[in-house]
Amino acid sequence: MATLQLGKRNFLKVLRKKDHGVYLEGGEIGDILLPKRYVPEGTEVGDTLDVFLYLDQEERLVATTEQPLIEVGQFAYLECKWTNEYGAYLDWGLMKDLFCPFREQKIRMERGKRYQVYCYIDDKTYRIVCSSKIEKFQKAISEKKHASTSCRDGRQGYGQSRRDRYDDRYGYDDRTSPADRSVIIGDFSSRLFEHIKLTPNGFSPYHDKSPAEEIYSMFGVSKKVFKQAVGDLYKRDLIKIRPDGIELTVKGKAMGAEE
Repeated sequence: MATLQLGKRNFLKVLRKKDHGVYLEGGEIGDILLPKRYVPEGTEVGDTLDVFLYLDQEERLVATTEQPLIEVGQFAYLECKWTNEYGAYLDWGLMKDLFCPFREQKIRMERGKRYQVYCYIDDKTYRIVCSSKIEKFQKAISEKKHASTSCRDGRQGYGQSRRDRYDDRYGYDDRTSPADRSVIIGDFSSRLFEHIKLTPNGFSPYHDKSPAEEIYSMFGVSKKVFKQAVGDLYKRDLIKIRPDGIELTVKGKAMGAEE
């Protein structure tokens, strides 16, 4: 079986069924419980399920079929649900909230407010945590991409392979049908609009002159997809394009308020 990835989606085989759920193949670390409330109807032994792996309240590895708002290695805007003397706890769509320690907060987080964070695994505790000090992670991602430059052929640009530049969900290449391209652009266009709505004053510093690796590290899309989504929002009069970024129009702000 493939190596398990904590904080990410995994495809795991069902080994056995119990009253409280099913157990999935976990290899050397042992079988992994998928609680009954997350088991898809009709699941049988031998089936392969798409699950997200994280640690429960007792720090045990557990699976869920719920889709979190962020995975390890990703950026997202999340709402702070509560705080205590150790840090803040953000809503990422799962039963156990995502922890952001004080040392990883750019400003002290407050309940009910949203913050842009990066999700990662803490080296010392092996817990899934997040940080609002996103600049250091964007820099690290950018440096890693540049360090991997091989330029084996003339198409690799700044060093990412074709597969890296066009990720499975939000990218496309010359073989993608026009219909599928429209779906990809429309999907990311909605996500980009959501991103701008959540930024201070409805302004995002990303634009068509931003480096491709910066776009990819922030949104997980190619610059081509980003620019076409910007064009889509601009044509719908939801944003205006500035030399230093993109900003919501009056119409865009009104639509954001209605939602």
